Amino acid sequence: MANSGDINVGSVIRFNGELCKIEEYQHRTPGNLRAFYQARMRNLKNGKIVENRFRAGEAVEVVRVDYKQMQFIYPEGEFIVLMDNETFEQIYLPSFLLGDSLKFLKEGMEVKVSFEGDEPILAEAPVFVELTITYAEPGVKGDTATNTLKPATLETGAVVNVPLFVNEGEKIKIDTRTNSYVERVK
Repeated sequence: MANSGDINVGSVIRFNGELCKIEEYQHRTPGNLRAFYQARMRNLKNGKIVENRFRAGEAVEVVRVDYKQMQFIYPEGEFIVLMDNETFEQIYLPSFLLGDSLKFLKEGMEVKVSFEGDEPILAEAPVFVELTITYAEPGVKGDTATNTLKPATLETGAVVNVPLFVNEGEKIKIDTRTNSYVERVK
């Protein structure tokens, strides 16, 4: 058992019998009252946000989480199929664990999966991915003066807003956390 001062953003704890990941964590000392920690947590089973105040020094159960890099193979219904790079064992992971970044995954990409024992509890897509544009309206020479964006369809089927000078067939870098264009890849 750890105490409330030992946890921080990104920690996975057991709160009311459920696994929760800390998203925001602040230490507060209001005037002449006792100090406390304000926590905003996401329930890993259903995705709901939970808020709680922990007293300073309160006992908290921190869950040991193991991380593994796994290879994305293909989506199948409500699940995605991942393969362990060392044992070549395949697992089925619920696709909601990846959220919006699922639409940027293509075969062979690495996904970071968190396990509690043998059960997968979290999944993170790569922060940046490089994908080819399959369809975009042609840009006109001289359209780079303003910060205007146009929609472009990627090889995975996702649609991202890109600057006017980016054309079909080019490779671009995308931030999967914000679903936004970063730069052209040469």
